[in-house]
Amino acid sequence: MHKFFERLRAVFFFVVILAMFALCAIDLMKIQIVDGAEYLEKSKTTSQASQVISSPRGEIVDIKGNEIVSNKTGFNVVIEKAFFPSDKAEMNRIICGIAEILAEDGVEWIDTLPISMDRPYTYLEARESDIVKLRKNINVQHYATAEDCLVEMYKQYEIDDSYTEKQKRIIAGVRYEMIIRSFSLSNRYTYAEDIPMDTVVKLKEAAYTLEGMDIVEEAVRIYAAGDVAPHLIGTIGAINAEEYEEKRDDGYALNDVIGKSGVEKAMEDELRGDKGTRTLELMSGVVVSDIVTQEAVPGNTVQLTINAEYQRDVQEILENHILWLNNQTHKNRKGYEADAGAIVVLDAKSGALLAAATSPTYDINDYLTDYASVVNGENGPLTNRATHGLYRPGSTFKTITATAALNEGFLNGGETCIVCNNVYTYWSDYKPKCTGWHGRINVITAIEKSCNIFFYELGRLMGPDVLTNYANMYGLGTDLGLETGGYVGRIANPDTIFELNMEWQAGLVVQVAIGQSETAVTPLQMAVQANTLANRGVRYKPYLVDSVHTYNMESLVKKTQPEIVQTIPDKTGQTFDLIIQGMKQAADFVPYSYPKVSDYYTPYLLSELPEQAAIKTGTPQMTTAEDTGSAFVGFYPADDPVIAFSGFVEHGEYSKFMIRQIIDAYYDENYEPADPVVLSPEELAAALAKIGIFETEEE
Repeated sequence: MHKFFERLRAVFFFVVILAMFALCAIDLMKIQIVDGAEYLEKSKTTSQASQVISSPRGEIVDIKGNEIVSNKTGFNVVIEKAFFPSDKAEMNRIICGIAEILAEDGVEWIDTLPISMDRPYTYLEARESDIVKLRKNINVQHYATAEDCLVEMYKQYEIDDSYTEKQKRIIAGVRYEMIIRSFSLSNRYTYAEDIPMDTVVKLKEAAYTLEGMDIVEEAVRIYAAGDVAPHLIGTIGAINAEEYEEKRDDGYALNDVIGKSGVEKAMEDELRGDKGTRTLELMSGVVVSDIVTQEAVPGNTVQLTINAEYQRDVQEILENHILWLNNQTHKNRKGYEADAGAIVVLDAKSGALLAAATSPTYDINDYLTDYASVVNGENGPLTNRATHGLYRPGSTFKTITATAALNEGFLNGGETCIVCNNVYTYWSDYKPKCTGWHGRINVITAIEKSCNIFFYELGRLMGPDVLTNYANMYGLGTDLGLETGGYVGRIANPDTIFELNMEWQAGLVVQVAIGQSETAVTPLQMAVQANTLANRGVRYKPYLVDSVHTYNMESLVKKTQPEIVQTIPDKTGQTFDLIIQGMKQAADFVPYSYPKVSDYYTPYLLSELPEQAAIKTGTPQMTTAEDTGSAFVGFYPADDPVIAFSGFVEHGEYSKFMIRQIIDAYYDENYEPADPVVLSPEELAAALAKIGIFETEEE
């Protein structure tokens, strides 16, 4: 009996085990045959990655809609992480292969590594911050040489000696660039931009050996009018670490470009546009779909207040005048060492910037293709003297002194007279002189003749605080708020002198009153001063951006409205009338003495204009009493101003001769500045006699 139950129990366990095997077989058959396809798909690794689509940057046009900065479709070489090998040796081979094809056609690629391309390896000049970051990024000592850095990079990037020294440097530069640009599935790497079609063909032919490399069509920035106000237009460039930290929350990536200067920087938010998105689906590391999930939106178009052709005319007027000064032949020539300058023209009704010339200048296209030549150009062509050149205003400041004296009761209108006997004798130990002997004169004649004695006395009576206050009201020594910025400058007073580690002396106030001492202002500030006089005390904020439109100027986004920022009261009821009358008479003042008028200049006498002009000139000191510049402020027509202007020529003379040309060019769209003519002394004397110019006084 016992054996029977033993056998029964064994049979039972056998049946159970057999049943379990049968169930497993059925499930296995279901997995392999019935649901096999489904489980096969699940066995594969799937993932998604989002990739940014760059948006075309907005264009920049002049007031007539003419393109200054625009875009074109260009071919860029990119590397896609999804298709790029992970093996370092293969990475290096592909990077080197692309570079060799580009080099054959003389095409440059992106390489911001702050180390020279050839031995002996040295750090590049003016790249100190980048050098510090490089050492930190590759984890070398702070004293590591350029050679040390490259050796470490070769080690980290596994760049072996099968490559030439040149190839190793190229690969290291690109590999480093990939790191600092956050090369990833969602962030492709741009290797080279705007390559020629011949090179495109060669790269595509070699594409099967260059995994991950692709050629894409993207918007490329072009400067159709690179010579038009390049300092104001500015440039774009790769975003740096500091900019990225500041902008990362606004959607910027490490491979983005950003406005670096000028309008490109000031209007970055309008110009940049909105990026799009493409979604990549990968299975086992292979891209199986690529879908644009959000289209990119181009940036807005920025329309400026300047007219490109007028800007070119004013630029040429300035350069021609300097050229004429340099080539004078008369024995009494003056200002022949002139080497730089600026002219600013404003719309008198609004403060809109119509032209801002600076000399020397440059073309943005040259800046981008041959930076070294531009940056090392004679007399600093990268300096925007119109907004960032600081000069003593000289006697152009006398209109401010006159405003303060009239308004604050130090002059009784046009009745008060001061006697000028050439020497100011208030102090026994300090006796500054005048430009002539003017006798008993009032404020109108003092402005016309630019009498120093008259304004010395007013300055002494008022003191520096009053002068500073009125100068600030005119915009001098203040931030004018132009979109692209500008220097604030300073007005000489005890505080300013103290900040300069100098000692204030009582006699300095008379120099302040005639625009000398340590006062330093920009030509833009001087133009705003002229515009404020033109509007009889109403100061407009200068502006460069007329309006913003959607891409291709399809619709208006916003329009800049003129803004009054200061109103100088006319406390006498005739303050501005008297000053403007003096400026009118100064406009008709005929040049003196030696024949500085040639056939080039004879048509530009202000007395021959259809309407009356109003101006004030100055001969401010540059470094010494003998080293002077030439300045002017003014507006036209005097009684109903349309434009206001200023100018300054460093180490030059006779800037007044440019005023007629500035006015003519504004009213004549077909105006072409004449080439400077250098005449012999006999020819100059004949030209003088022909128009009846004789010796008279001028500041």
